Amino acid sequence: MNNKFDALKDDDSGDHDQNEENSTPKDGEKEKTERDKNQSSSKRKVEQFWRFYSHMVRPGDLTGHSDFHLFKEGIKPMWEDDANKNGGKWIIRLRKGLASRCWENLILAMLGEQFMVGEEICGAVVSVRFQEDIISIWNKTASDQATTARIRDTLRRVLNLPPNTIMEYKTHTDSIKMPGRLGPQRLLFQNLWKPRLNVP
Repeated sequence: MNNKFDALKDDDSGDHDQNEENSTPKDGEKEKTERDKNQSSSKRKVEQFWRFYSHMVRPGDLTGHSDFHLFKEGIKPMWEDDANKNGGKWIIRLRKGLASRCWENLILAMLGEQFMVGEEICGAVVSVRFQEDIISIWNKTASDQATTARIRDTLRRVLNLPPNTIMEYKTHTDSIKMPGRLGPQRLLFQNLWKPRLNVP
């Protein structure tokens, strides 16, 4: 017998209901099939992304003032974008030399959906500056404190941050109100991160 449906075919006792559709998988098997499809799709997307990413200059190798943006498809790296306007971002200031490793760990955690906050993550930014580098992760809903706390805790874990690391959460409405701010530069990586589809 190759699978559990073969047992039903071989059973001639007549005890099972003739209306049962033996060829249809049960709910648990359907869920497993969908999960396998999603994992396969996610793996392909990560492989495609990695082929592109492996040829890029790392943030630590950039000089001067530069920003890399990686946002979900359809979301612009702007405070005013519909997906961002009610959200905010966690900000971490790094000493020079750490940006490449932290950036890579962050984007792999995003692609691997390690934050486990559904569609809440919008994207991430690494900003290379003369004295320090800054990493931030943007989310949709600043008022959801449980979700922002989960993002913070996951960020600490995936970046392997010491417990005394200062992390700042800033809402986009506060950023917009700051005088003299021009908003983030809109550079690379826009619309490269395509999240896995959640199949009900």
